[in-house]
Amino acid sequence: MYQNRTKYPQKKVQMYQQLQELPKKYKVIALVRMEKVRSSQLLPLRKKFKGEVEIFSIKDKVAQRALASLKIPEVEKLASKLVGQCVLLFTNMSPFKLNILLGKNKIMLPARGGDKASIDVVIKAGNTGITPGPILTDFKEAGVATKIDQGTIWITKDSTPAKKSDVISAKLATLLSKLDVKPVEAGIVLNSALEEKMVYNQEELVIDVEKYREAFARAHQEAMSLSTEIGYVTKENVNIILAKAAQRARSLAIESGFMTDETKQQTIQKAHAQALALSGKLKGYTSQ
Repeated sequence: MYQNRTKYPQKKVQMYQQLQELPKKYKVIALVRMEKVRSSQLLPLRKKFKGEVEIFSIKDKVAQRALASLKIPEVEKLASKLVGQCVLLFTNMSPFKLNILLGKNKIMLPARGGDKASIDVVIKAGNTGITPGPILTDFKEAGVATKIDQGTIWITKDSTPAKKSDVISAKLATLLSKLDVKPVEAGIVLNSALEEKMVYNQEELVIDVEKYREAFARAHQEAMSLSTEIGYVTKENVNIILAKAAQRARSLAIESGFMTDETKQQTIQKAHAQALALSGKLKGYTSQ
């Protein structure tokens, strides 16, 4: 006969208690699905974000119950997205900033069969340190030229068994792993995040930094051009406006023949040129 469970493993009890406390401590809860994330990616992130982000590996049912018990609608909405193996990140950092920082902390990983190469896969010439055996067939199938010297396999020239975006076979993945070649770039992307009662999905959290940088640069340049043209002085454009005003004043002074220390040479040169032109015209009249 089925009986309600009254005892749980200490680890699950501790996890449940932590998941009830952490949402009260931090402003942002972010969710990462582990389908395309390897556990080896989390260790360097734990070190890098220590003190700023708490990274919490969880199991869906424990997390769902713990978060649902808080009776906060937004947290319950996020909890409904906990399916399978997930990681929760607790922080006071903006989820948009966190997603950008995660994107910048990509690492290269060994390939698995079916992975796509993130780069051109290059196997360098040299001693592999591998003892000859059936693996020679794998080298041959990958198109890697080899020789046996002093009891080990040597690669005789650089080889590229896969190009960027090529699908890596299981055999090639095993070979690359033995050669310590890591052709798969991996990063972590937030699946969703909760901040100030607002739940963001994955698409909303992605920001094209370069696009925004270009837009800000263009807006700044247009604002500078407009403010300079209308003479609206700011600390950013004051030098440009003064230089433009000085140039216009100099041109006006020269045009009107107003002598100053800065314009006297050009004013005299202009007057001289005008005198020569007038003299030429007078000579033309007298010769008629």
